[in-house]
Amino acid sequence: MNEENTEEVKVLEAQIEQLQAEVAQLQRQQQNNHKDMTFNFSGQMQEALLYLCGQSVVRTKEEVVSRLEEEVKEMEEDLKRQTQMNGINLNSCTTKTLQSGDSQLIQKFCVSGYCSELNFLVEFQLTEFKQNQRCQREISDLNVVMDATDLKSFNGFLLNVEEHNDHLLFFRTLRTFSDRCDDRSRTFQHLQDKYPSIVSLPGGCRSEIMTLNHPQLPGCVLFIHWSVDVSSEGRVTPKINLLTKIPERVLQLFPSQTVGGAAKFFQSLLRILGPEAALESVIRAICP
Repeated sequence: MNEENTEEVKVLEAQIEQLQAEVAQLQRQQQNNHKDMTFNFSGQMQEALLYLCGQSVVRTKEEVVSRLEEEVKEMEEDLKRQTQMNGINLNSCTTKTLQSGDSQLIQKFCVSGYCSELNFLVEFQLTEFKQNQRCQREISDLNVVMDATDLKSFNGFLLNVEEHNDHLLFFRTLRTFSDRCDDRSRTFQHLQDKYPSIVSLPGGCRSEIMTLNHPQLPGCVLFIHWSVDVSSEGRVTPKINLLTKIPERVLQLFPSQTVGGAAKFFQSLLRILGPEAALESVIRAICP
């Protein structure tokens, strides 16, 4: 064999090795895709998907479609139950596989949805690995975005959640926080509908402020500030305060001690009657 033929053989051998490496890589990728599918689905859903990939036991097409429809219906019913229980509604959920191997699977999730009037976007990385023959999961790189402008009390809590990758605490607290905001909104709206000449909501029923205008004393206004605070540990605390705006000429008609003690008196009403009854008592006190 001459030198020219030898060089040709070497080139062909190199091309064959490259093709073999590409085939091996494609085979590994196919195996990883099957592992991802196994990770994400189980039961009838998994059987149907394996059938579509040509890797299931022999079944007719009608059987596979029927069982797949049953699985989807069960998943929809389960999602509906979960939504009713926790108040969390999901709009979308996307998954991206970052790393896949025999001992470790890393995926990135992006979940968007809403709880009452609060929209959220949650991103996190889920790592599944085997340790001592047991499969374990870890959450990392948690990032939460809230679509709202009046969540100042929520900022410190979100920082703590992201620092500790505690997505469960976020969803539990979000539900509680949303419920307390809904309580405030319902109460404000109810009182405005019942006493339209006295109660006004400058920022709407979802805001923190309700104003009470005395019908016989122009310029005399009572402000109800109802905030919902959230600690960094997820403790939700409603806070309701009565503030006054009274002109000097009106102050001369009342003892200063009575006016000055209005806020303290209101706090006593809150402890005894609760928010709605306490607010209505104040409104009736200034009614004609």
